[in-house]
Amino acid sequence: MSSRDKILKSINRHLVPAAPLPDMDQAWIQFDNPTEQFLTMLSAVGGRGEVVANLQAVSAKLHEEPFYDDAKQICSLVPNLDISADKQVDLNAIEDPHDLADIDFAIVPGEFAVAENGAIWVTDAQVKHKALYFIAQHVVIVVHASDILHNMHEAYPRTGLNTEAFQQTPHFGVFISGPSKTADIEQSLVIGAHGARSLRVFLVEESFDRAQFK
Repeated sequence: MSSRDKILKSINRHLVPAAPLPDMDQAWIQFDNPTEQFLTMLSAVGGRGEVVANLQAVSAKLHEEPFYDDAKQICSLVPNLDISADKQVDLNAIEDPHDLADIDFAIVPGEFAVAENGAIWVTDAQVKHKALYFIAQHVVIVVHASDILHNMHEAYPRTGLNTEAFQQTPHFGVFISGPSKTADIEQSLVIGAHGARSLRVFLVEESFDRAQFK
């Protein structure tokens, strides 16, 4: 008997007893102020967020963003923002996502946010190239302020992953929480190592028509 077989046989003699799955029907965490909790968690993972009154306020706030006014290429899927025509990139006119390599700012809509972990659910429903979320130097996500859920237990059904429509049509969806990060064995945390260098989230109080997003 080979050493490999001896090891496998030994493992088989010491199988861990099966444990029942946890009961999912229970009271999940709720926050007195989910907006405050979301902003706190977002900050903890390296992002920045704030509540603003409307999309016009988003436009004004963007000019306070470092590097924004010096950006050469901005791809915004949020309408009515103050962006010079010579900087605006039309995502729908681009066929090869590699051509997005020089995007400085991507301004995109988020479906909803989660207070528990500061994550935002984004999809390709209004974004032609999902690479935009990860290849831009800086990412700005706009979410309606009322679309903040308490926890991931509430979030998963909201994604629609279990629906027939989502499963039969090629779709993409992901939770984004903060900018790109990595940490090595020297316990040094680096922000923006592989993807976006910064993530800013605007929670917009005034209702807006998501169909306006392009």
